[in-house]
Amino acid sequence: MRLLERARKEWFMVGIVVAIGAAKLEPSVGVNGGPLKPEITVSYIAVATIFFNSGLSLKTEELTSALVHLKLHLFIQIFTLAFFPATIWLFLQLLSVTSINEWLLKGLQTVGCMPPPVSSAVILTKAVGGNEAAAIFNSAFGSFLSGAEHFLGQTGIMKAGLLTTD
Repeated sequence: MRLLERARKEWFMVGIVVAIGAAKLEPSVGVNGGPLKPEITVSYIAVATIFFNSGLSLKTEELTSALVHLKLHLFIQIFTLAFFPATIWLFLQLLSVTSINEWLLKGLQTVGCMPPPVSSAVILTKAVGGNEAAAIFNSAFGSFLSGAEHFLGQTGIMKAGLLTTD
């Protein structure tokens, strides 16, 4: 009975393990064009559902109070979109003298510049009892800033900084 209680308490982690196991047993279900249609469900429906459910569980006062924490938001955005990518860039400079494939390093640089996925940022913050309203705001705002930064870099409007898109 104790194991069942623990599984109920850790339902999210159990769900992740079950999902990974199911994907290992039957990977064709989750491929593009497969029955789950991940090109639609993951890109649009899942993210919208997470934001909708998180929004329903938040009180308006919590969201309003989270928006005024400018120092918190500034710290999170600078850490996510400047400090972490710069740290990854420095680490990749060290790895560039090794025999690791150049394209693997470029892929790591690209991933290092991306904001955390909205779903994991919000769900994990909620799971540990963190400030869910701030997580929702920063996930959405960080995704917007990251997309805008990428667009500006690709169009040549903004080519300055440590990580250019040449």
